[in-house]
Amino acid sequence: MTEPLPDFLNRDRPPVPDIVESQAILSFHLEGKPVRGRLIRLGALAHALLSRHDNPPAVTRLMGEALALTAGLAAALKYRGSFSVQAKGDGAVSMLVADCTDDGQLRGHAGLRPDKLATLLAAEPDPPAGALLGGGYLAFTADQGPEMDRYQGIVALEGGALSEMALHYFATSEQLRADIRLACAHGPDGWRAAALILERVAGEGGIGELSDAEQDDAWAAALALAATLTEAELLDDAIDPAQLLHLLFSTEGLVLDRARALSYGCRCSRAKLTALLGGFSDADLDEMADAAGDIIMTCEFCNHDFVFARGEVKRG
Repeated sequence: MTEPLPDFLNRDRPPVPDIVESQAILSFHLEGKPVRGRLIRLGALAHALLSRHDNPPAVTRLMGEALALTAGLAAALKYRGSFSVQAKGDGAVSMLVADCTDDGQLRGHAGLRPDKLATLLAAEPDPPAGALLGGGYLAFTADQGPEMDRYQGIVALEGGALSEMALHYFATSEQLRADIRLACAHGPDGWRAAALILERVAGEGGIGELSDAEQDDAWAAALALAATLTEAELLDDAIDPAQLLHLLFSTEGLVLDRARALSYGCRCSRAKLTALLGGFSDADLDEMADAAGDIIMTCEFCNHDFVFARGEVKRG
């Protein structure tokens, strides 16, 4: 059986931005202290991903934060396949999903309830994530294909900001102490999104020469330094990621790891959708066709329309 082409060689894909951020993820740790972390800077990649949809700014900011969060969490895992963050609620944003492959292909989209969204924005022009999503759940999923068990963790949506929702998951499901700072804003060069994630490393009996009390102090010091970071600094393309981390943690024994890249990662293709359409009955296909006899399928991630003439679509 012929192996499918890798996504980047798939000629059935629509034209997509050829954007790679070579230093999008910079992992680090503090030498001899129970602190590790990752700085995520999406740069121009954020604008390429977020501008595919004409969403209100509040929704776009939430989507940008979700993309940065997903990339940052994925970078901490060893997996082959995709890692996703998905929020599903009863609010104006019905679904928020972002996923990142093991080789750094990033994508995301938001499902909306237009009437609810219009009502919410009329009352509150810049609502937080909790108001946009409402009540529901947050899921973290590592999908490594049909031959591997899929890992998924789910918690109720709690908190006003997306960072608070993620921290609630770590506190209740992973028993992991963490600090998450997310930012997304539109500036002179378009949309930008970023994240700073700190995690406390578990250790029994002390790390290196540190007692348990000294580990507590080291973690508190790292949190205090992270709290000095402004949203403008986190999103500023002019500040190199390594420089930003040195500004924050140079006095704490900062050790930088090798930077990792992220790229525009929509994986849609005409071939995949053709196979999907082949599973529908003739009656369903007839109903899907418009007045001109075409079936139009829109990729929810990149917002590209694929047009199929009804006569070309055959049942599998």
